[in-house]
Amino acid sequence: MSAVENRTVADEELDIRLDRWFRRYFPEVSHGQLQKLLRTGQIRVDSKRAQAGQRLTPGQRVRIPPLPDAPSRRPAKPPAKPEDAALIRSMVVHRDDWVIAINKAPGLAVQGGSGTFRHLDAMLGALHDRGQDRPQLVHRLDKDTSGVMLLATNAVSARRLNAMFRRREAEKLYWAVTVGVPDPTNGEIALSLSKQRGRGGERVIAASAGGKRALTRYRVVETVGERMALIALMPLTGRTHQLRVHMAALGTPILGDGKYGGKAAFMEGLEIAKRLHLHARRIALPHPSGTGSLDITADPPQHMVETLTNLGLDASEANQMFAKLP
Repeated sequence: MSAVENRTVADEELDIRLDRWFRRYFPEVSHGQLQKLLRTGQIRVDSKRAQAGQRLTPGQRVRIPPLPDAPSRRPAKPPAKPEDAALIRSMVVHRDDWVIAINKAPGLAVQGGSGTFRHLDAMLGALHDRGQDRPQLVHRLDKDTSGVMLLATNAVSARRLNAMFRRREAEKLYWAVTVGVPDPTNGEIALSLSKQRGRGGERVIAASAGGKRALTRYRVVETVGERMALIALMPLTGRTHQLRVHMAALGTPILGDGKYGGKAAFMEGLEIAKRLHLHARRIALPHPSGTGSLDITADPPQHMVETLTNLGLDASEANQMFAKLP
């Protein structure tokens, strides 16, 4: 584009971030180029300088400057491999015109990164037909955490779901098996968290000052003496690794969580899988269509089922923990 252009924000684009709005119309502009245009004031909203994260309102005017030529058009994402397409289709537990819910498998990363080549984002193309929008991620789960994830099937749904998660309108219920029994057996953990980089990569630590507020409600469902417990968890905030750090801070790390529990997160001498025992069991929130609600549950993975069976833990009561959590 060789001339200045002004575009009006549409009604359905309420509350979208400026950088995401811009990429929707000009995907060939790189992240670095977009940041430079914003930093130098060439992109403006209602004639004022703007930030990448600024939320837009219908009717606002966005100034589009002459854009740099892209060295090449961004290539389309390659189709999912047949085995990956079969995997993600097998994970679907709910589907309608607005949202797809999947039961994410443990060990599957949500997005790619250094050394991660097989991930959920690369498989999403297998869930839409030609002519339809590609499903969009609206929230995340850790690579080793299994359970319910929602995908938006169109831009309006993505915007509304993102807003709901940002406003904490989604109720989430997790199951975890812990080494040790929390004392007290139910309550609320209010422990701020911050990210820290080290030799082993990035990890999250408890931070009494300078951290981000993090709240988790929990209740012990059943125990194996004083050795282990099945826990229902409801995060009231959505920080990275929040549940894992909070349970480790109580002295009862989640079974298999060597990153935050170290050796204490494993039970030697028992036939138990050395994998993370954390599962996003249920999510409930208003339906993005504006009518009704969504309430989705996902069965736990095989290694958790085997552990619960071997330990004699009954998870049936944990299904109703929304009402019982303090």
